[in-house]
Amino acid sequence: MAELLNRFGKVLNETLEQADPRVSEYPFMDRPGLNLIGTLTYLFVVTYAGPRYMKNREPFNLRKFVAVYNLVMVIFSTYIFYEFLASGWFNDYSFTCQECDYSNSAKALRMVRVCYLFWISKYIEFLDTIFFIAHKKFQHVSFLHVFHHSLMAFTWWWGVKFSPGGLGTFHALINAFVHMVMYSYYGIAAMGPKYQKYIWWKKYLTVFQMTQFVVVFGHMVNVTAFYDCKYPQAFKYIIASYGTMFFILFSNFWIQAYTKRSRRRAADTKEKASSSSYTNGNHMQNGISNGVHKRAVANGTSKQD
Repeated sequence: MAELLNRFGKVLNETLEQADPRVSEYPFMDRPGLNLIGTLTYLFVVTYAGPRYMKNREPFNLRKFVAVYNLVMVIFSTYIFYEFLASGWFNDYSFTCQECDYSNSAKALRMVRVCYLFWISKYIEFLDTIFFIAHKKFQHVSFLHVFHHSLMAFTWWWGVKFSPGGLGTFHALINAFVHMVMYSYYGIAAMGPKYQKYIWWKKYLTVFQMTQFVVVFGHMVNVTAFYDCKYPQAFKYIIASYGTMFFILFSNFWIQAYTKRSRRRAADTKEKASSSSYTNGNHMQNGISNGVHKRAVANGTSKQD
């Protein structure tokens, strides 16, 4: 066991020696240990400690705080989206084969900074799950939700550490734009029941998110299949798998949340209509029977007189 750990440590050190030296000055970017601990702590809290703590407690009333949080996330996501555009995607970045610029130019360093901020945003977004648990909305803490949050936070540390720029940031650009819209929705929803009429477009938000994964997957497949880009091959496969896995998971969510729900509603409506028809039919039959009986009694009484 000790020998295995020594080998692992040696491989890890050799790998980290190839990291981008420009990110070494950023907090938490020296070694991967804190990133691993942070992700595992999140998983422990949201899958065990949080639900256990809230089990016999009343939900917290955090509506105002959550509304402010979502507003801040809209602003932060907008800033990240703008920075990705300004650092390359709006002007000189290629949508086909864009290698990472490892120079110390102002634009390259600006890209490094926004990549780091994007990774930090993934940790801030852990609060989404914490709020669900605090409100005892455990049904929202799904496998899709937890898997998406933990995977993005954990893997993006490695992306920033080794390739903070280039074609791997395309999906981050798209993700930041999607989150601008998503947190706008969450913000309106957190404002209370009287604002629910303004979020009729919930299912279209899911379609928007699914479209994101199709675009990301298509972009990476095109780059990998038709261009010989000098970019870490592992990251190409990881990003392509993002698109594939999340599209499948979000598609399943769509089926469960909308398709099957619509079918259940249709079945319930049909059952109620059938039940109502049966009840009315019984009432009518009883009314006819009672009427006949009353007439018979009346006729009988007349004859006796």
